[in-house]
Formats: sequence, structure tokens, C-alpha cells
Amino acid sequence: MTGHAIDFAAAAGLLLRAAVILLCLPAPVLAVPVFKGDNGAVIEAPALKKTGMGLVLLVSLRRG
Repeated sequence: MTGHAIDFAAAAGLLLRAAVILLCLPAPVLAVPVFKGDNGAVIEAPALKKTGMGLVLLVSLRRG
């Protein structure tokens, strides 16, 4: 009789562990709609100044 009690306890522990894992897996997917990405504040890098030196370097490297 004790053999069945041990098997039942092991099976119950395994089922509990599986239930916890199954509940934790979809948590990040379900949490995504909670956070809204567009709040109106967009941080952008400043635009780089174009000096035109790239063409000069390209021409000088082709001649040399």
C-alpha cells in the first residue's frame, strides 16, 4: 500500500510542476498588450552633417 502512496505523491508533484511551467510560458506573450509602445515621446539621434568628403576620398583613391 505504501508503494501506491509514493507513486501518487510523485505524480502529484510532477503534475504541479508541469502546471506551473505551463502557466509561466505564456506570461510574456500575454503581458505584451499591457505595455503600449507609442506614448508620443520619440528620442532620435541628431542628423549627421554631410560634408561631402566621401566623394573626394573615393576619387583620390581611384587615381592613386
